[in-house]
Amino acid sequence: MNKPEIYAFSDEASPFLAEQIKAMLRNHLTGPELRGVDGQSISDLSFEKAREIRRMLDDAGQKVRSLGSPIGKISLADDFADHLDKLKHTVELAHILGAGRIRMFSFYPKEGQTPEDARGQVFDWLGAMLDACEGSGVLLCHENEKGIYGDNAVRCFDLLTTEKRLLGIFDPANYVQSGQDTLEAWEMLKDRIDYLHIKDAFFADGRVVPAGCGDGHVPEIVKDFLARGGTAMTVEPHLTVFAGLKALERDGERSTVGNYTYENADAAFDAACGALRKILEEA
Repeated sequence: MNKPEIYAFSDEASPFLAEQIKAMLRNHLTGPELRGVDGQSISDLSFEKAREIRRMLDDAGQKVRSLGSPIGKISLADDFADHLDKLKHTVELAHILGAGRIRMFSFYPKEGQTPEDARGQVFDWLGAMLDACEGSGVLLCHENEKGIYGDNAVRCFDLLTTEKRLLGIFDPANYVQSGQDTLEAWEMLKDRIDYLHIKDAFFADGRVVPAGCGDGHVPEIVKDFLARGGTAMTVEPHLTVFAGLKALERDGERSTVGNYTYENADAAFDAACGALRKILEEA
């Protein structure tokens, strides 16, 4: 079994890169899946800012495998030409940052439009995006997300098998929030999955919880992913931070307000990383 490479959406620990690096180092992570840095979306960064980020990450011994871009998270009614330009800019940022992959989505249907009616335009836009990346050395990786075309296993299978240039990201919590059984989805999609997003949730209310604590069958999926030769996974905490928690506590006590509720972003980030470490120890 190959040694896992563990990345994280480090902007959930802090908006600021210096604090993100501290969070990754104390959790012994390989590096960030860069999504937001110093208040900016990854796809909006200047090349100069990207070079500064690269220097800081190199100095900390951190590497970037994928950019957590917002590409594809637009409506089919939006302006595609501007969005395609944003993708091309993101590809150049990926080169600067040493990332070989860009996380992307498969668009929201227009208001009142069914996924079936949207399919033709989805594939037209997706094909144009893949053409724009052709020969760049940067791969597009599709994440399942509630409400987009590729929100369930059947439509993700359609995307990943119809368009062979596209790779898949498997996010168990997002499937749960879309009402999709994750083991069924994994069996259907596992041959086309490049990496995992480590996030779990409950079917009952969609609430995100530490990996292994929800309905996403995260431990089983991680174990099979590793057995099949997979290595890369990204921790995406999305856990509840209750900023007023400390005010409810007396000295020496810890409040029990809500399950899986954390007093600050650092605590939530560390809890999410710890949940994955536990799963890996038992895999």
